[in-house]
Amino acid sequence: MDILKKVEQYREEEEKLKWEGTFAEYLDIVKQKPWVAQSAHSRIYHMIKDKGIETEHGAKKYSFFSSELYGLEEALERLVEEYFHPAAKRLDVRKRILLLMGPVSGGKSTLVAILKKGMEAYSRTERGAVYAIKGCPMHEDPLHLIPEHLRGDFYEEYGIRIEGNLSPLNMMRLQEEYNGRIEDVMVERIFFSEDKRVGVGTFSPSDPKSQDIADLTGSIDFSTIAEYGSESDPRAYRFDGELNKANRGLMEFQEMLKCDEKFLWHLLSLTQEGNFKAGRFALISADELIVAHTNETEYRSFISNKKNEALHSRIIVMPIPYNLKLSEEEKIYEKMIRESDVSDVHIAPHTLKVAAMFTILTRLKEPKRGDIDLVKKMRLYDGESVEGYNSADVDQLKKEYQDEGMSGIDPRYVINRISSTIIRKEVASINALDVLRSLKEGLDQHPSISNEQREKYLNFISVARKEYDNIAKKEVQKAFVYSYEESAKTLMDNYLDNVEAYCNKSKMRDPLTGEEINPDEKLMRSIEEQIGISENAKKAFREEILIRISAYARKGKRFDYHSHDRLREAIQKKLFADLKDIVKITTSTKTPDEQQLKKINEVVARLIDDYGYNSVSANDLLRYVGSLLNR
Repeated sequence: MDILKKVEQYREEEEKLKWEGTFAEYLDIVKQKPWVAQSAHSRIYHMIKDKGIETEHGAKKYSFFSSELYGLEEALERLVEEYFHPAAKRLDVRKRILLLMGPVSGGKSTLVAILKKGMEAYSRTERGAVYAIKGCPMHEDPLHLIPEHLRGDFYEEYGIRIEGNLSPLNMMRLQEEYNGRIEDVMVERIFFSEDKRVGVGTFSPSDPKSQDIADLTGSIDFSTIAEYGSESDPRAYRFDGELNKANRGLMEFQEMLKCDEKFLWHLLSLTQEGNFKAGRFALISADELIVAHTNETEYRSFISNKKNEALHSRIIVMPIPYNLKLSEEEKIYEKMIRESDVSDVHIAPHTLKVAAMFTILTRLKEPKRGDIDLVKKMRLYDGESVEGYNSADVDQLKKEYQDEGMSGIDPRYVINRISSTIIRKEVASINALDVLRSLKEGLDQHPSISNEQREKYLNFISVARKEYDNIAKKEVQKAFVYSYEESAKTLMDNYLDNVEAYCNKSKMRDPLTGEEINPDEKLMRSIEEQIGISENAKKAFREEILIRISAYARKGKRFDYHSHDRLREAIQKKLFADLKDIVKITTSTKTPDEQQLKKINEVVARLIDDYGYNSVSANDLLRYVGSLLNR
C-alpha cells in the first residue's frame, strides 16, 4: 500500500502544479518571473547550474552530472562553459547542432539521457516552469502572439527578447477561436516528458528507403482534407514530427551522421534561423537544442565529404573521451554491477580497482617524458601523490596529446568479463585474479583488437597483476599486525625521538636504565632505507621531518602518523619487512600447528571485519600471498 500512497501523492502534486489562464494573466507571471520566458538553451544551462557547482583544484564539478557520469569533469566543464553558457546568453553558438563525439560506451548516450531526465524534472520546479499556448501540438511559446511591430516596446517594458513567429495553426486559431484578441488566448503550464512527447524528442534513422521525412516534420492527415478542403489548411496537418514535439526543449538525433541527406537539410535552417519547413506552410519557428552523438571514425568520414560543408559549419563538436581516472573507473563498474542481477555476489576488495587499472592503462598514451612511465601517469591522473611530481607535471602530461582517452578498452567489455567470471565460477565470491584471468581470455575473442594491440594489452594485464601483488601483500601484512595503527604510532614516535636528538646533536635517555645514550642510528636507517633515502640524503630528510613538526606545532596541530606521506610509507614498509617471515611461514604451512592456526584465524577475522572480505576471499588472499612470499 505504501507505493500506491506515493503514486497518489505524486498525482496530487502534479495537479497542484497545473496552471491555466489567459495570455493577459500569463503576462503577469512573466512580469513577476521573467525566467519562464527563457530560451531552451538558457533553461538547460540554468538547470545544470541550479543543481550546484563545486570547484576542485581549479576545475568545476557539476552536481547535475556527478551521480551518473564519472571522470568526465573536464569534458563536461568544456561542454557547459563553451556551449551551454554562451548559448544561454543568446550568442551564436546556440545556432549550432551539438555533436558529442567519442568512443563507444564512453558516456555520450548517458549524458543525453541525463539531460532529458533532468529537463523532465526541472520543468516541474518553479525555476524551470514552462508555459505554452493551450492545445498547441508544438507547445508554442505564448509570446509569439505579440505582433512583430510591438516587440521592441515589449522588450523595453519586460526586458525580454521575442524570437520566432506564430505557427500557421495558432495563427488560424487566433482568428477563428479568439477573434484576433491575443489577450484572451488560453495558456497552460506544460511539463516535459519524453514518453508523452512534450518538449523532448528522439529521432533515430532507419532504412532510408522506408523512412519518411514526416518523422521529423509531421505530415498531412488525409482523413481531414475532405472536411477542411485543402492540404494547406493547418488543421489538416499533423504537427507530430520530432522537430514539432521537441519544441521548447531538446531533440536527440541518434546516429545523425548515418542519416540520409534529406533528413539533415531541415537542420540547416532550424539551427541558423530557428525555423523549418513543413508541408505547404510558411516557415515554422522552433526553439530547441539539437544534440547528436557519433564516434570519431564516422565524424572523420563525414567532414571529408565536401557535400556536408554547409552542415559541418553549423555543428559544434564536443569530444567526450573515456574516463582516465582510476578511482572514477572503479565507480563506473560499481554502478553497473549495482544495476545488474549479480549485485549479491561478493566481489573481493581491490578486484574492481585492478580491473580499472588494466582499462585505464589501455586508454593512456605513452608519456613523452622519459622520467614518467604509464603507471606513474595513471597515478598522477588519479590525483595520487607521486614522489617528485606535482600538479604542473599533470597539466604538462595532459597537454602532450589532444586525443588521449579516445581509444582503449570500454567499460562494457570489462563488465562483460566480470559477469562471465561470476557466471562461470558459480560461487558467491570472485577476486582480482579471477577477473584478470577472464580479461586475458576475452582478448582472444574481441573482434576489434589487432594482434599488436593484443600483445600490448596482455602486457597491461601483467602490469595490473604486479600492482595487485603489492596490494595483496600489504593487505595481508597489515592484517597480521596486531593493532596496526598502534604499532605504527609507537615505531614512529621512537623514530621521531631519535631524529630530534640527532638534529639537535643531543643525547637520549634510556627508558629502562635512565642513562644517556646516542640516537639509534641503526633504527633510523632501517626505516629510511625502506623508501630509498641514501646515506648522503639522511640528514636533509631528518631535518625536513623536524621542520614539518615545527610547522604543525605553530598552527596548533599535532604531528601524527598521517602527517607525512613518505614517512608513513617508510614506517609501513619497516613493519611489513619485520613481519614477512611470520606471514610466509603461517600462510604456507600445509599443516599449521595450533598457534599458527590461531594466528591465521585472527588474520581471516580481521580481513573480514576491517577490510571487507568474506571467508572465501580472505582465505584465497592468504594462500595467494603465501605463494608470493615463498617465490
